Amino acid sequence: MGGWLIVGLGNPGSEYAKTRHNLGFMLIDLLAERMQARISRDECRALVGRGNFDNQAVELAKPQTYMNLSGEAVKCLLAKDERSRERMVVISDDLAIPFGTIRVRRSGTHGGQNGLRSVIDQLGTQEFIRLRIGIQPEHPVADAKRFVLENFPKAGLETLEKTLEAAADAVETIIRDGVDAAMAKFN
Repeated sequence: MGGWLIVGLGNPGSEYAKTRHNLGFMLIDLLAERMQARISRDECRALVGRGNFDNQAVELAKPQTYMNLSGEAVKCLLAKDERSRERMVVISDDLAIPFGTIRVRRSGTHGGQNGLRSVIDQLGTQEFIRLRIGIQPEHPVADAKRFVLENFPKAGLETLEKTLEAAADAVETIIRDGVDAAMAKFN
């Protein structure tokens, strides 16, 4: 049994670094900090780092393909023998979930999230663990595409930090205790 592959979805480039759509990258960076891993190896058009948690090998990946092509990098990463879809977690932002909340799922649809859509299309299945981080606006937005590419407002930064800490705890729970335990504790 191989280690874990944790993939955070986002967009490469400093102009996207602090946007709502980059929560996957932000969480990977936090996990890397916790595991003292460096996300710097170039593999499959993704930046990959290796860490350990609970005596298990964990690979952390940030696809550099842009959000809507994330599946290409994920499919390539999974092609290695020691990696498996059963031990992969994909992290994304989600417009349908209230800001400040997270959801762990064993499988499911893409829910309109283009990165998840790409992963599902490339893998040909919805059967993989995902952790979605809510970015739902408090009021309707006219342009969802623009909204997800905006930086978080200063007023939301404290909530953002707490949410990322909880999401990192959820990933660690998945690795240590399994997805059901994480769903029971964090959903």
